[in-house]
Amino acid sequence: MSQEPQLDKRVAIVVGAGQTPGETVGNGRAAALVYAREGAHLLLVDRDSERLTETLDLVRSAGGSAEAYLADVLVPTDCSGIAQAALQHFHRIDILHYNVGRSEGDAEPGALDVAQWDEIMNLNLRGFVLCCRAVLPVMRRQSAGSILGISSAAAIASGSTAAYKASKAGMNALVQSMAVQNGKYGIRVNAIMPGLMDAPMAIERRTRESGVSRDQIRTARHRQVPLSTVIGTAWDVAEAALFLVSDRAKYISGIALAVDGALSARVG
Repeated sequence: MSQEPQLDKRVAIVVGAGQTPGETVGNGRAAALVYAREGAHLLLVDRDSERLTETLDLVRSAGGSAEAYLADVLVPTDCSGIAQAALQHFHRIDILHYNVGRSEGDAEPGALDVAQWDEIMNLNLRGFVLCCRAVLPVMRRQSAGSILGISSAAAIASGSTAAYKASKAGMNALVQSMAVQNGKYGIRVNAIMPGLMDAPMAIERRTRESGVSRDQIRTARHRQVPLSTVIGTAWDVAEAALFLVSDRAKYISGIALAVDGALSARVG
C-alpha cells in the first residue's frame, strides 16, 4: 500500500535553495527535492540567480511544484518579500526552512577581523531572525506552521573559530525562545545540527584552501566520525528535516537535532 505524501499541499519556503558548485548535492537543494517528493509546494529562495534556477529546474523536472524568488537575507525588505511571494503564489506558509550560512573567513577571536565577524553573524543569525519575523505573523494567523533552522554541530563542539560557532549557538537559543513564545499559536520551531557532511560548501572550500584532493579531505573527515567512520550527506540532513517539519514530529518543538553520526556525542 502506497503512503500518502508527508507534505501534501503544504507550502514550504526553502531559503538558501541554491548551492556551492561541486560534485555532490548541498543541504538546501537536497531539502527542496525531498520536500517536493513529499508533495510540498515550494518557494525556492537564493541570492544567486544561476544556482537558484538550477534547483528550480531539478525540482520541476522531478515533477515538483515550485517557484523561485531572488532575495538577500541581509535586506529586511527582501525577507518581507519572501513571505509576500509565498502568499502570492500559494496563499499560505506552512514551513520555513532556513539553510543560509557561511564559515569562510572565520578565525579564533584574537585573529578575527571585525568585518568578518559581522558578515558571518549577519548571514547566519540576523538573516534567520529576519526571515522568521517575516513568516511568523502569517503562521500565527493560520494557527499553524513549522520553522526549521539549519544550525551546526559546531554550536556545541570545541573549535578554533569564533563567529560560526557563536552564530549557530545563537540560532539554537533563538529556536528555544521562539518555540516557547509561539507554541500557543500551534507553531513549532526546531533546528538541525549537521556534523561533517559531504556537501560542496564543506568539501570544495577545504580543497581550495588546503590544495589537497577532495578524496583526501573526505578520508580525513571520515576518520573523525564514530558511526561507521563515514561522513554524512545532504540527503541525511534533508530526511531529518522532512521528519521535523512533518506531522510525524507534531509534538516536537524547541530542539536542536544532531545529524552527525555521533560526532557531537564525543563532547557529551
